[in-house]
Amino acid sequence: MNENLSSASHAVFQNVHHFEWCTKYRYKIFNSFELINACEASIRRAAERHGINIFELSVMADHVHCVVEFKPSLSVSQAEGLLKGASAHDLFQQFPRLRGRYWNGHLWSAGRFSRSLGNIDIKRAIDYVRFDNDSRQRTLAAY
Repeated sequence: MNENLSSASHAVFQNVHHFEWCTKYRYKIFNSFELINACEASIRRAAERHGINIFELSVMADHVHCVVEFKPSLSVSQAEGLLKGASAHDLFQQFPRLRGRYWNGHLWSAGRFSRSLGNIDIKRAIDYVRFDNDSRQRTLAAY
């Protein structure tokens, strides 16, 4: 069997996606290691709770990139929503001062990016998230 495939009860799959989402109004709130680490930890906890495997995760000043794999029982929208919702909830709990900027309780913008990694290899996506995700750099499609 191909080692790149995952399995669950009655299913064998490879459902890898590159996700990106931004803070509301693109505010650059992740400007301290404390907030960056808290955001990363809360996304990882949410992923673990919901059976989402994170291959790579990068928290930037105003957005997050991650390469994830999840079971086919979750839709792309559900998987990304779980990570966004849980991380926003955790960050508001840990840092009440964020409510001063996001008084209505929406840390993340409604918009999001997702791309199935079926037409590129996972290593290339991980390298993009790890090294080349600055907007001034090439886009993933250019790889």
